[in-house]
Amino acid sequence: MAKTIRGKIRITSRGTGYVESEETERDVKIDPSFLGTALHEDEVLVVLFPSKKGELLQGEVIEILKRKKTRFVGTIEKKKGRSFCFLRPDDEKMYVDIFLPDACKVNNKEKVLVEVVKWEDPKKNPEGKILSVIGEKGDNDAELFSIVLEKGLSIDFPKEVKKEAREVQKKKISKEERKDFTKTPTFTIDPEDAKDFDDALSVKKIDEDTYEVGIHIADVSYYVEEGGALDKEARKRAFSIYLVDRTIPMLPDVLSNDVCSLRPEEERAAFSAIFKIDKEGRIKESWFGETVIVSDKRFTYKEAQEILDKGAGLFYSELSFLSSVAKKLRKKRIDSGALDIEEDELYFHLDHDGRPLSIHCKEHLFTHKLVEEFMIFANREVASSFNTLYRVHEPPKKKTIDNLCTFLANFGHRLEGKGKEITSHEINNIFKQIKGKDEEFLVRSVVLQSMSKAVYSTKNKKHFGLAMEKYTHFTSPIRRYADLLMHRIVKKRLKKEKVNSANYEEVAREISFVELDVLDAERSSIAYKQVQYMAERTGETFQGIISGITKFGIFVREVETKAEGLISIRDMEDDYYVLDEETYSLIGMRRKKRYSLGDKVKIKLMGANLEARRLEFALQKKA
Repeated sequence: MAKTIRGKIRITSRGTGYVESEETERDVKIDPSFLGTALHEDEVLVVLFPSKKGELLQGEVIEILKRKKTRFVGTIEKKKGRSFCFLRPDDEKMYVDIFLPDACKVNNKEKVLVEVVKWEDPKKNPEGKILSVIGEKGDNDAELFSIVLEKGLSIDFPKEVKKEAREVQKKKISKEERKDFTKTPTFTIDPEDAKDFDDALSVKKIDEDTYEVGIHIADVSYYVEEGGALDKEARKRAFSIYLVDRTIPMLPDVLSNDVCSLRPEEERAAFSAIFKIDKEGRIKESWFGETVIVSDKRFTYKEAQEILDKGAGLFYSELSFLSSVAKKLRKKRIDSGALDIEEDELYFHLDHDGRPLSIHCKEHLFTHKLVEEFMIFANREVASSFNTLYRVHEPPKKKTIDNLCTFLANFGHRLEGKGKEITSHEINNIFKQIKGKDEEFLVRSVVLQSMSKAVYSTKNKKHFGLAMEKYTHFTSPIRRYADLLMHRIVKKRLKKEKVNSANYEEVAREISFVELDVLDAERSSIAYKQVQYMAERTGETFQGIISGITKFGIFVREVETKAEGLISIRDMEDDYYVLDEETYSLIGMRRKKRYSLGDKVKIKLMGANLEARRLEFALQKKA
């Protein structure tokens, strides 16, 4: 009798499937003709074909156990005079068009969200129904909303959620139950375009060596009642989504940008972590609880930095103290093994239609680190004092480390981790070696991609990246559901109420999965705008760095915009190139010309596929 296995199927853009199962040591290959009606990341039952030891495992999908996804975004393809049409999905992993039997009112080339309602025969197209019309193909709003909806994320809020938000907006702050910090010098420091202010800092000098530092967080839990419509929607969304030109909030605007937001010169309910610390950042005393605050000033990062640089200005002494302590806190963290991560963030200058006019990396200011250090400080102390929900980051897996060692060797960097575990000190040493070099952006990106993904859990497994025994998320409840959840937990702990950790594990798993889709949507919006910008420059030449080598070509990252594109091996006509897997290089068989990771090359943009968010380059010569 033929053996069957259960597992999750991955489907390539060419329609070939690979099933990963705990019942087999290797993935099982599924040819397109044996997929049945399986879709990417479905849980499936597979019958294995007979094979000899050492041969490739192959099989056939005989049952769909659980669908990963039933909703797809795409473009309507409709012929004149017909009541039916087809949806051509944006998702490359969706290898078949969706039949829409009744789509008379939808125009050709419109983008829509569709749900597959029936697919039983793999020889026929799946049947779907239109859930919503997104907009005209090519329209900026339609394309960015398509990215969000394609990931299964939400845009508009249901009516009952909006209604509850309007009612909550009227809720008054009960000052008698809160510690009053309205007279303490308090301010926010945020990006220039920020609208939701999650956190504020206060500073008060106690004596020559003691300061009271308040880390005040918007008390969203005061307004969002557990189990209500707002709470259920926030849990489903789990995060605000930051696209290139807009934010899709976790909470309706009346909460995220108004009553919860710590706006200047307005009384606000906060949940605060108050520390009496010395000039070295050592804690003498701590207090956690509900407060009422008034932010005296809304600083941008740039404004706060200018005051520090000039040595004078509004709240200079407070900012100076925080800056001094932040530097010491950061040094102590890095010395303890925390990863010295400084990711480049792209800034897009857009016209009124959302088309990018320029792309460049945002300036790194110390005030970014100042705020970050005190938020990390508060998160660590909350996690240490109130066990329940953790932000967990495990060390990278050994196989990933081996691949990383090989990658770094191409740049002349040695990582003493092959075949064993790696330390964060070793990674920081690599970051020091690449500082200011051409390959810095690429190496940092690859190193960070090789790290395990941080997740939420009720089981503490430490935080590798921060080198901390315990860590949580407490400081951003307007934009992260985990922080809202942690506020509720801490409040219950302070009131000596029983907290059952098991009740939170399912939520932790859910929001960890949603986070992956949110990050993917945010990255996709950046890629879309990069390709849109580059599309106007077809035929121009650029400087690039080789970021990837495969048997089918070379991936190159353009230096200024960080946009990545492919040079197909078919277009490299000066020689016959083969892949050297040991050195991640393409080598010409006749002339022995070698292209390796990190090589600087001159490239010409040959084409831009906005739908697939892909660029096609051609080699000019080594830069």
